[in-house]
Amino acid sequence: MRKNHLKDDLRPYLFLLFVVLATAMIFACQAPEEKEKEEVTEGVDHPDWSMDDVIYEVNIRQYTPEGTFKAFEEHLPRLKQMGVDILWLMPIHPIGEKNRKGPLGSYYSVKDYLAVNPEFGDQEDFRSLVKEIHEMDMYVIIDWVANHTSWDNNLIEEHPDWYQRDSLGNLVSPFDWTDVVSLDYEEEGLRDYMRNALAYWVAEENIDGYRCDVASLVPTGFWNSVRDTLEKIKPVFMLAEAELPEHHEDAFDMSYGWNIHHIMNEVALGKQNANDLHAALLEDELRFPDHAYRMYFTSNHDENSWNGTVYERLGDGVETFAALTYVMPGMPLIYSGQEAGLDKRLKFFEKDTINWETLDLQNLYTNLNALKDNNNALWNGQYGGEYRRVESTDDQRAMVIYREKDGDKVLGVFNLSDTTLNTLRLKGEMHIDNYTDLFEGTDVGLDMETVFDLKPWEYKILYK
Repeated sequence: MRKNHLKDDLRPYLFLLFVVLATAMIFACQAPEEKEKEEVTEGVDHPDWSMDDVIYEVNIRQYTPEGTFKAFEEHLPRLKQMGVDILWLMPIHPIGEKNRKGPLGSYYSVKDYLAVNPEFGDQEDFRSLVKEIHEMDMYVIIDWVANHTSWDNNLIEEHPDWYQRDSLGNLVSPFDWTDVVSLDYEEEGLRDYMRNALAYWVAEENIDGYRCDVASLVPTGFWNSVRDTLEKIKPVFMLAEAELPEHHEDAFDMSYGWNIHHIMNEVALGKQNANDLHAALLEDELRFPDHAYRMYFTSNHDENSWNGTVYERLGDGVETFAALTYVMPGMPLIYSGQEAGLDKRLKFFEKDTINWETLDLQNLYTNLNALKDNNNALWNGQYGGEYRRVESTDDQRAMVIYREKDGDKVLGVFNLSDTTLNTLRLKGEMHIDNYTDLFEGTDVGLDMETVFDLKPWEYKILYK
């Protein structure tokens, strides 16, 4: 078992390790030739391997009957074949027992930042998983809960001044999360500790970055200093569970597209339409810098457990909106089990294994992942083509997106309604060209006279 906190003398060790790693990286970590990196004049310097990636969220507890690193490891070849690039592991740390919710507790109630949850296996099991992921040319980031700890985290006894308190001196919980207590980032000692803990998993366990829980509740200045510390060890990928443009200046590669997600849910219910989605995408374009990666999704652990399955929220548009997240200018997220048609809300505080008997949507995701990997127009941030909407004869129900980069083109035509679209015509000329239909493999030539007939929630993705 590792110690509960980092000693001050760990920092010289990390510096020496950085010198070794930095020297090695000059020769070993060059970008693949076919993905030559463009100059980025502002914002974070994205790791070269991230420019065409998709991300997959792993719920270790519910992934297999065993709920262990070893059992999940057996799924890696399938995920690699599906075209997954980045594996985001939900929190891997021991879970607090004091004030625990449910029999197993929340992953986000961290008892020890420098150990692994014994339910998942031991440190060697985790290292084996990371090694296997890297050997398959995939990357791994872990969930980091910086804003709060469990009630029985040793930091409470060792550094009581690192926690927020009410006017009576009592520890406080954020929101109604009664199984955790809030940390106080006014304390420089806490900042040092947390930076060193984050550096440990990158330097010694060789992970590739972090998904940072409720990142907006922690000062942006802290995250900026974290990125600086980690980049001295190796190039990392940082995902913020937040939607703040300032996060992209120095700290994070990618942030959540919550607003787009909620609008897609509303469109599926008939409460909003394609014009509303277009307006929201334009707003994102104005708010966020060109280099910002935006993560778009139809589900994740929060949405699935608390707000409903994709089938509850999106109905017959499940596949439609999944495909749409690939054509919009962002990085798509796949949550554990979505490729198997996950149709139940996974319990959050107890065991509830995903059913893998069928893989209903795996072919869909495989085709979409291959297109994103091979077509520059769909790459992330400044590496992909800009978002352009093609106007049509029915802009309330039809969402037509055109993206182009370095001669590659993608045209997505989506019926975002439960009614048939007959004789849909596209306006203008920018879409006119010869394409291949992604799913049918046929050649499609578009001209001014082309007409689309789309059934409810039907869509076409054409590429060149």
